Amino acid sequence: MATWLPLSAESRSTFWRSLQTLTVTRIVIAFVLLLYLSIDVRRGRVGGTAYAETCIVYVLAALLFAVVAQRWRRRFLWQLSVQVIVDIVAISLLYLAAGGMRSGLALLYLFPLAGAAILAPLVLALFSAALATLFVLGESTWGIFTRADDPPLTQAGLTGAAFFAVVLVVNRLAARLIKQEELAARHGADLRIQQAIYRIVVDDVDDGILVLGRDGTVFGGNPAARRMLGLETQPGEDGNTFLLADVPALEPVAQRFAAWVGHGMDGSAAGGYVTVKRWHETDGPVRGRLDQPVHLKLRFARVDTPEGTAQRSLVFLQDVSAIENQAQQLKLASMGRLTASIAHEVRNPLSAIGHATSLLAEDLHGPAETRLLRIVNDNVVRVNRMVEDILKLSRKVQPNGTPVALDEFLPELRAEFTEMHGLADDIVWVGDAGGRSVRFDGLHLREVLVNLLGNAIRYASGKPASIRVVPVLDATGRMELHVQDDGPGITPEVRAHLFEPFYTTSSKGTGLGLYLARELCLNNGAMLDYEYRTEDVRPGAPDGMGEASGRFVITFGASI
Repeated sequence: MATWLPLSAESRSTFWRSLQTLTVTRIVIAFVLLLYLSIDVRRGRVGGTAYAETCIVYVLAALLFAVVAQRWRRRFLWQLSVQVIVDIVAISLLYLAAGGMRSGLALLYLFPLAGAAILAPLVLALFSAALATLFVLGESTWGIFTRADDPPLTQAGLTGAAFFAVVLVVNRLAARLIKQEELAARHGADLRIQQAIYRIVVDDVDDGILVLGRDGTVFGGNPAARRMLGLETQPGEDGNTFLLADVPALEPVAQRFAAWVGHGMDGSAAGGYVTVKRWHETDGPVRGRLDQPVHLKLRFARVDTPEGTAQRSLVFLQDVSAIENQAQQLKLASMGRLTASIAHEVRNPLSAIGHATSLLAEDLHGPAETRLLRIVNDNVVRVNRMVEDILKLSRKVQPNGTPVALDEFLPELRAEFTEMHGLADDIVWVGDAGGRSVRFDGLHLREVLVNLLGNAIRYASGKPASIRVVPVLDATGRMELHVQDDGPGITPEVRAHLFEPFYTTSSKGTGLGLYLARELCLNNGAMLDYEYRTEDVRPGAPDGMGEASGRFVITFGASI
């Protein structure tokens, strides 16, 4: 490794490991030479002590080089140069002691020369090959004057040429491998930087991100997703994978994902709104706790994975509860002064207009006059109802917390509502609450349900059990009340603004009914939301009523 080459830390570490491998190989070769010596001594083929002394010194030097390379990782080129020179000197002495070219030990020169070709610059490697070649040729030339037989000069020359060829080929191949390794190391460093940036960006974003398999297995997620879903451990850490369907509270997310996959992962079918309920699990593969329901906006995206690899998808989770509350507060901020004087400034003129309309109706009986008076009266009623709703917003009455027995309360409300609107007895269907009670102000609960049932009348078909009120238990044992009709469901676009004040799709509505209903639920420690469900949650419902659709869901704070 040349000191002037700008190498990364990974490449430098690779060079030191290669040098350590070279020292281990040197030890093995030295011990093999000692074994070769012992065999030849017993057979009487090697005489004198030069060979034995050289082998012993070479073994000790090999052990010393191994210790130094392991303990002192500095001055790489100097260490390599010393080792190669010692190798050439030791092999040359053994070469002479064994009888020169005819001994066959010239092949041992390939060991230090290959090491120099791999780990040293080309100039140093060629210098090592030149030293070995000069020694081999010199020994053969000297044999012309000292031996009676003809020395193998041709073989010595070919051996030297082989030394140079091996050094050139190995050095070029090693240089190419070093360049590739350095490129891979730099790309790896760039990849680690990108991963670090990715972790910072993903970990700091407010939106949650989940990585899912096609079957809904969670392979990863960021801290925001863990916080939104109430998970204790980071998804995907230490092989912590699980199915969304394994957590009952996450089943709405699993259903929306399954629907997206069922539509062929079509972008037009992606997205939707779900509510993740409270849940608490201390045992099992998935542990976590979510103390408050969270309303999430989902968006799905398919990951373009290479062909033949596992398919992955991303789920982006956005907590829209805070956004909805902020939008509502902004709309209600302008009503502060209005509510203080609205009773005198609006209600009194409305009362006078309504009274005058009634008096005119007694004297005017023509069709045109009647139609105009009816228009005036309808608008008076509408404005008066808006005034009443606005005044309710400023009256945050604390609930009395009286337990409400649902098995008694719901049938009474059904009878009263049916009679009030002149409906048939079998249009509104009420499920069995199993003798359970909830802590909720009775008047508030009546107002919430009347509001929801009033909306259902406008869209229901009027068939038997076309409007359903169903008490059920959620996955955490909390009581829920589902209000559903057989009319067309609410689209996700409308759902995004459903509980905003003054938002309405009806020309006769004020846009405050659902907002007031949610406020009353919150005031009683409950939650009102519109959810999309695919399962039939109405045990004992009449036949033909099990189709999947959206519904209003009241989740009570505690059952009694």
